Amino acid sequence: MSGHNKWSKIKNKKAVTDAQKSKIFTKVVRLLTVEAKKAHGDMNAPGLITAITKAREANMPNDNIERAVKKASSEPANMESIVYEAYGPGGCAMVIDTLTDNRNKAAQEIKHILSLHKTELAGMGAATWAFKKTHEGWEPQTTVPLSDEDGAKLNTLVEALEECDEVQNVYTNAE
Repeated sequence: MSGHNKWSKIKNKKAVTDAQKSKIFTKVVRLLTVEAKKAHGDMNAPGLITAITKAREANMPNDNIERAVKKASSEPANMESIVYEAYGPGGCAMVIDTLTDNRNKAAQEIKHILSLHKTELAGMGAATWAFKKTHEGWEPQTTVPLSDEDGAKLNTLVEALEECDEVQNVYTNAE
């Protein structure tokens, strides 16, 4: 009867929630790093304030936020934001926002994930025409209706992309 006590159940649940928090915190720290480098450590910069707000929404401790800002403002800038475009199941357009320190690694990871789901990257402007850039991200201007089967495929693709550490957000124009 090993592994059937209360502590092992709690330990397993805690491991799952800690892994989810870790993924979220990693993405938020990347965002904080980029914004702190852009602002040169100025805590009153609008981009840094927005990043700190997102970190607090993710329940990140203040010590972690301050540590990330201090570390980023003391290091030279090497993170960059890249936008990838693709078409998903059912012909829906996808815009993939990434934040990375290695362009080649990010591109290859995204290409690999897309190829596993039988899609591929599109050229520049191929998908962004269907979106409008806002403060929150990309807002779809035109939408595409999807069948239930294509909707399920799209959900699994988006989940796989969001598992990647470099990917910050995935936007689609699916209904």
